[in-house]
Amino acid sequence: MIGLKLWSINTDYYLKAARELYALGIFDYIELYYVPNSLSTLSHWQELAIPFTIHAPHFAHGINLADVNKAEFNYSVYQEVSTLAETLKAKYVIIHSGMEGTPDECIRQIKNLGIKNFIIENKPYLAPIGEHFHCRGASYEEVKYIVDNLGCGFCFDIGHATCTYNSLKSSLKMDLYQYLTQFNALNPLCYHLSDNYVDSEIDKHLHFGQGTFDFKRLGEIIDFNKYVSLETNKDSKTDLNDFKEDVSFLMSNLINR
Repeated sequence: MIGLKLWSINTDYYLKAARELYALGIFDYIELYYVPNSLSTLSHWQELAIPFTIHAPHFAHGINLADVNKAEFNYSVYQEVSTLAETLKAKYVIIHSGMEGTPDECIRQIKNLGIKNFIIENKPYLAPIGEHFHCRGASYEEVKYIVDNLGCGFCFDIGHATCTYNSLKSSLKMDLYQYLTQFNALNPLCYHLSDNYVDSEIDKHLHFGQGTFDFKRLGEIIDFNKYVSLETNKDSKTDLNDFKEDVSFLMSNLINR
């Protein structure tokens, strides 16, 4: 199943294009990233009558589930996320584990959020905002620890895992594809996919074919019967032609649809 990634504030554009591409069978659902304080856009998304998953806001919008000092703020924003997810009858709510702090603090806060059907996404080890910021839930061991302690599902971001591998490979006794296969053994409920440079520590969200990922190898790992959200960049503010081209790439190289 192929997912189109949009933001909750994208109601001035993309809605018409999303409706048209969905009618053509180009994608199966929308993964909607929620920008805090944008519940006023909810009716626009309801009118699409398209299945949804929700991506909860993360550090870029001030959320940090690993920071005890942000617990009250995190909780207040997640009440909006809960309203969005329940209204749109979202299949999953995807959560980032936070920055710095501890995985145990992340687990504690998520347990208190009251979010239904949430799943944890793995992160790159090194945050793009600065070399001294490290993400919780980046390594395989830490993701497994968080998922096991929460009893929740897993969202496997291929690009993030590749970045983490590049940050930690000096201590890992396996190659990249063994590392990705190890993550995949956590039985992800959904995947995030874009292109990147295979030796990069920072996720670039490139269009397919612009980077150096080996998609034949990735096709042996990804289960396209599950939810697969394309996180490639959007080049236009008026159409989704680049997304359509990325889907075509997958159809030609990876998927029998």
